[in-house]
Amino acid sequence: MAAENHSQPARPLDRRTMLRGSVLVSGGVILGGLVGMGAAGPASAAGIPKVYTRSDWKARPPRQRVQVLDQGPTHIVVHHTATGNVSDMSKSHAAALSRAIQRHHMDNNGWNDTGQQLTISRGGHIMEGRDQTLRAIRDGRHVIGAHVANHNSHTIGIENEGTYTSTTPPTALMSSLVETCAWLCLVYRLDPEDAIVGHRDYNSTSCPGDKLYSMLPKLRRDVKSSVREQLSHLSKVAGTELTLEELPSYPPVPSSERMETFFHGPAIGDLDVSL
Repeated sequence: MAAENHSQPARPLDRRTMLRGSVLVSGGVILGGLVGMGAAGPASAAGIPKVYTRSDWKARPPRQRVQVLDQGPTHIVVHHTATGNVSDMSKSHAAALSRAIQRHHMDNNGWNDTGQQLTISRGGHIMEGRDQTLRAIRDGRHVIGAHVANHNSHTIGIENEGTYTSTTPPTALMSSLVETCAWLCLVYRLDPEDAIVGHRDYNSTSCPGDKLYSMLPKLRRDVKSSVREQLSHLSKVAGTELTLEELPSYPPVPSSERMETFFHGPAIGDLDVSL
């Protein structure tokens, strides 16, 4: 017996759908769909920074499944770890830092997992933080972290290794921070001028330190410039000028600063919201 045909009349393609197709066919995707390649290297050439996964730094599993929202974050929160400004710029040190942060957050704070979604070492190595972060970014979704009290559901947090009360972050760290923020702004279609904030903009804290906080205006400008460059590249691939709003995606995005190690102000309130 022939199968019944329940198909609906074809709908006309909108501009974003057509643009997405042309960009994909041309091999010019720079968004979340390639994020899985980030740690392996090739995605870096496509506009995605090299991000080391949790397995790369040997993370522990979270106590319970992390909470993932279908919508992306509205803001990117810049933190500093409020730890020593070490001279070790190696990848192995960056991995050890991620393990130390996770150990502190889980064992000392009693949280479900690492609080922030991403960590950048002083050597500029970018590490996946909270479980499922890279997968969520790839899908245009958001893993709820524990890094900004009362604002975790709509913010993605980047921990930057060091204490930047009066010291300038290393060039390698700032370069990776620009690259990471540009990537996130493209994935989530965020305007760097509005989206990039410091922890102190939400909570009573000196994080990310006076020096790094004073550098946020330049960070926003540098990220905006990077986003424009990548939009220009995609426009050439698509054969038409693209805006951030219609950018193709995978899928369409529906106190004392150092009281203790890794303490930099309010993070979750009473409980880790993902528990």
